Amino acid sequence: MSDNTAELRRRAETRWKERRVDNPPPGTDADAQRLLHELEVHQIELEMQNAELQRARVEVETALEKYTELYDFAPVGYCSIDRQGVIQEVNLTGATMLGMARSRIVQRRLRGFAAPTSRPALDAFLKAVFARPGKQACEALLLTATGTAFWADLQASSEALPKGERNWCRLAISNIAALKRGEEAQRRVDALAAANQEADLEIARRRGVEASLRESEQAQRDLLAESRGLQAQLRQLTHEILKAQETERKQISRQLHDEISQILVGINVQLAALSSTAVVHPEDVRKRIAKTGRLIGRSIEIVHRFARNLRPALLDDLGLIPALRSLVRELADQNGLRIHFTAFAGVEALDSGRRTMLYRVAQEALTNVVRHANARHATVRIRKISDKVRLEICDDGKSFPAERLLSAKASGRLGLIGMRERVEMVGGRFGILSVLGEGTTVTAEIPFLPATD
Repeated sequence: MSDNTAELRRRAETRWKERRVDNPPPGTDADAQRLLHELEVHQIELEMQNAELQRARVEVETALEKYTELYDFAPVGYCSIDRQGVIQEVNLTGATMLGMARSRIVQRRLRGFAAPTSRPALDAFLKAVFARPGKQACEALLLTATGTAFWADLQASSEALPKGERNWCRLAISNIAALKRGEEAQRRVDALAAANQEADLEIARRRGVEASLRESEQAQRDLLAESRGLQAQLRQLTHEILKAQETERKQISRQLHDEISQILVGINVQLAALSSTAVVHPEDVRKRIAKTGRLIGRSIEIVHRFARNLRPALLDDLGLIPALRSLVRELADQNGLRIHFTAFAGVEALDSGRRTMLYRVAQEALTNVVRHANARHATVRIRKISDKVRLEICDDGKSFPAERLLSAKASGRLGLIGMRERVEMVGGRFGILSVLGEGTTVTAEIPFLPATD
């Protein structure tokens, strides 16, 4: 016998002993008494089993009632669905969600409660539920009996029969409309936050634009002030150029009047005297002719000097180096100044404009040395440094405030500004270094660009 049967027998024996009658019925033998004992014990066992069954039934009914209430009044809807998607049973919460009595929901397809847009997703969900074990989840838009739509979270797992077939599943339905509203609100909050961030960025950008505009306005005001200053400098420079031109014209006019005109008048007088004395004093005629020739030669020399000052023919005919040698020799001879000149032969490869610029800068710098420096020695060097040509004119004369005199407002020193403008016109750099007790160095540095045919 099993342990439960032995325990039941023991308990029945104990209870029989409690009920036992001391005097057995008369005339009964031992077998009858033994049979009676067995019957009484068996009856007690039946009574005890019946009591146990009654107690178990009460417990089962109580548990069923308890779990039925839990099932019907659960916070989510529960229903059982077969493989065709037909609802077999549903709890009260699920019926309340769908807005319909349970009796009307049973034997209806779940697909009929889904909005048209959610039906493909619901079909795929049910197919996945019956295709493999485990929990599946889906979100669908369900419709109530009144046509009101709400978002529901569906979670289901299929139940396998003993043969392994999955013919029905348990489905839990949760109303997530509030969650969806929260998500929508969160999306709106995120969108609003993004919009606020974009607005902040736009505000920052506009502030930056405003600052840039203010800086631009200030820059424009500065440029306007600089432009006005440049205009004033240009007017001053124009006045200086006009004054320089007028001074140059006056000097040319005076020299022509004082030298060329007087020489020509002398020639005219000599020619008139020759006409009157040609027959009487032939010897005197030869002297007068020689004197007239000397006057003509002097006038030719003066004209050549004017021509050299205006444009030296050597520069065009022979090149920069011969023209500068002639200039250096002439200034040295006329002023007693010792000038040392060196140049590299490749400078002649420059185009005419750059060679003219170098000649004019050297001419103006040496003229200033002669006029203002009181120097005894000067040096003119033309060197090639990397891909540049560098002209240097150095003297051992007195110094001067170079930066102040390079200003267009400084009158009377227009030659310095002219040199700087000539150098900058060909993309070069012009500089002056004047040191007290050491003299002055003028430099002009331009790119070495050989002339092309």
